[in-house]
Amino acid sequence: MSRYLMSILTLFFLALAGTARAEPIRVVTSIETFADLARAVGGGHVNVESLARGYQDPHFVEAKPNLLVPLSKADLLIYAGLDLEIGWLPPLVQGSRNPRIQAGAKGNLDASTAIDVLDVPAGKVDRSQGDIHPRGNPHYWLPPVNALKVAKEIAARLKELDPNHGADYDANLQTFGGLLKNKSAEWSRKAASLRGLKVVPYHKSWTYVSDWLGLRELGYVELKPGIQPDPKHLAELILRMKSESVRVLMIESFYNRGIAGQAADAAGARLLVLPSDVGATPKIRSYPDLVDAVLDALVAGAK
Repeated sequence: MSRYLMSILTLFFLALAGTARAEPIRVVTSIETFADLARAVGGGHVNVESLARGYQDPHFVEAKPNLLVPLSKADLLIYAGLDLEIGWLPPLVQGSRNPRIQAGAKGNLDASTAIDVLDVPAGKVDRSQGDIHPRGNPHYWLPPVNALKVAKEIAARLKELDPNHGADYDANLQTFGGLLKNKSAEWSRKAASLRGLKVVPYHKSWTYVSDWLGLRELGYVELKPGIQPDPKHLAELILRMKSESVRVLMIESFYNRGIAGQAADAAGARLLVLPSDVGATPKIRSYPDLVDAVLDALVAGAK
């Protein structure tokens, strides 16, 4: 091979190596909030799809075979972790036979690694305690500080997978952070009226929101996480709600409202059906929409 031809080939391969990724990064998320965060950070360099819909219970998504299709093509999988998706996501990831998104791979992002986890149980955990999460509460994405932490993790991972667009991911992250900062004054004003509000959630899934807003959780409709209440538990809960003048009972939109509604009525409280994910209703199309919807509902319910 001539020296001239070798030089041409060398220049060609150097140019190829420096060429930006032609195809968008294929991102798959477990929930729609993470999909929205990935779109905000990834911009035009990503194609994003959520496996669960925002109106579904993320604990119990049906592992349908059609969900294997996006996973088999994914470059990056983003999920809540802390066993939120333990019943359905791991078999799908394994069944996808996609080495890029298996545990330990660069394309596997457990978003909980960025979070200061709450409700980590002490001592031995077993099934007698209900559907308890041994590594802590996985419902962490609603407070803005946690959403920004997850967005930062997504940006960092996208830069690893696609370093040629690293500056764009940094800029998009900065824009998203600026959006949250601009909304923070409005959110803080709404949150101020909620501090100290006594509430009873249906399921132990609002801990991070309560910690952020200063809500006081005085019990739960469920007997134990994931276990329906018996008459004795409900009677005791209603008595406590009355004695403590609890005005708000909170329930996610995907739970059955029958028992919760009866308990709220008996205690003289208001049943608030709250969204917990982007896409929970047609109007909640982004993460800021989700925060607005939750705060507005709580403020209205506390009056």
